[in-house]
Amino acid sequence: MDMAFLISAFATLFVVIDPIGLTPVFIALTQGADAPHRRAVGIRACITALAILMLFAFFGEAVLGFIGISMSAFRISGGLLLFLTALDMLFERRTKRREDKVEDEVMPDPSIFPIAIPLIAGPGAIASIILLVGQSGGPLETAMVLGVLVVVLLMTLACFFVAGPIEHALGHVGIVVVTRLFGMLLAALAVQFVIDGIRGIDWSGVFG
Repeated sequence: MDMAFLISAFATLFVVIDPIGLTPVFIALTQGADAPHRRAVGIRACITALAILMLFAFFGEAVLGFIGISMSAFRISGGLLLFLTALDMLFERRTKRREDKVEDEVMPDPSIFPIAIPLIAGPGAIASIILLVGQSGGPLETAMVLGVLVVVLLMTLACFFVAGPIEHALGHVGIVVVTRLFGMLLAALAVQFVIDGIRGIDWSGVFG
């Protein structure tokens, strides 16, 4: 078992899903709700996101192969997508878009949309899980990647459960600092995805 790979998988999924960054959005979407309703919304959202990401983990690479996209190409495109996400986090554009979604979507139960999709299981998370499963060295590592996904979603749910105290403890400045630190980490991981994709290209086939 490659522990470095698992640490990288955890860091990637944690940064992309961003439980801490989702917390103030969750608070805004469930504003005025009592604690039991908030918990129910959080549980439904995380279960739905898990089902979507598991679906892409098992069938995403097969779909790519069916339409003629290699894993190397997807690693490069996924890395570029994650890099754009990192830039959004560094310059706070991601938080602004999430706040705009909150203002635009006023509904009694936001657990499926917009919390599960696209806030948790968004394009970045979908690309990440396909890339990580594609990089795993066998069934055991694939199972561990899925285990890491479950852990990150449980952490997200825990943040939802204690959303109020977390927001109060970190404050606006704390959330901005944490988000920017995660953005820097995600940028480095995204570049590594691109490098791995370039290395995986069969250049003899390209120039042959």
